[in-house]
Amino acid sequence: MKKPLLRLLILVAVVLPTAAIAQRVDPVYVEDRLNQLQQAITLLTGQIEQLQYRNQQLQQQMEKMQADYEFRLEQVEKGGSRPGVAPPSRATPPGRTTPPAMAAAPPPAAAAGGADQLYSDAFKKLQDGDYAGAEKGFRSFVQRNPQHVLAGNAQYWLGETYYARRDYQNAMTTFAEGYKAYKSSPKGPDNLLKLGITLATLGRKPDACAIFARFAQDYPRATDLQKRRIAQERQKNGCK
Repeated sequence: MKKPLLRLLILVAVVLPTAAIAQRVDPVYVEDRLNQLQQAITLLTGQIEQLQYRNQQLQQQMEKMQADYEFRLEQVEKGGSRPGVAPPSRATPPGRTTPPAMAAAPPPAAAAGGADQLYSDAFKKLQDGDYAGAEKGFRSFVQRNPQHVLAGNAQYWLGETYYARRDYQNAMTTFAEGYKAYKSSPKGPDNLLKLGITLATLGRKPDACAIFARFAQDYPRATDLQKRRIAQERQKNGCK
């Protein structure tokens, strides 16, 4: 009994590593792992973009608060009072109750806050794998805020919700629209890159190669990562 069992254990010890190695070098497995890693990098890049945008918003809020403080201090000094002491009441000019800048500030801030929350919620759904929910959120964001600083980003991530579900036709259309409408946005290069990748996935390699060739002309200042991706895709698809 011991010899057959020993032979079985030796066979398992030999076969399992061989199978594991075969899996690791299998082109399909490698391609799948590469796509997963690229998707993870893409999501991490999106998180960094959100943090950068929030930092910018906080900086702008601080600048507004400082300007408002300086304005109030100037008004106090003009009224002959010390800071912390209410200036004497004066007649308010007809039709004006507060300084114009202060009166106009709340509505845009409230609108921006709603847009930012909509974008954050949609991105959170994308991270959680709720692609249908993310699609709805990003589409709503773009429709309501086509001129927002994050509109180009939202259009790109909308395309990603289709691509992740292998809906390549809608992904192609969305990336193309993103490139056309938000060509100069921070996500313009990514829209063009992903448009080419989607075309290649659909079997339209000549069109994909034409898109990749246009990249250097339209985005000479693209990041090194984007340029490497373009070079990889050109080589992968046999582009001249």
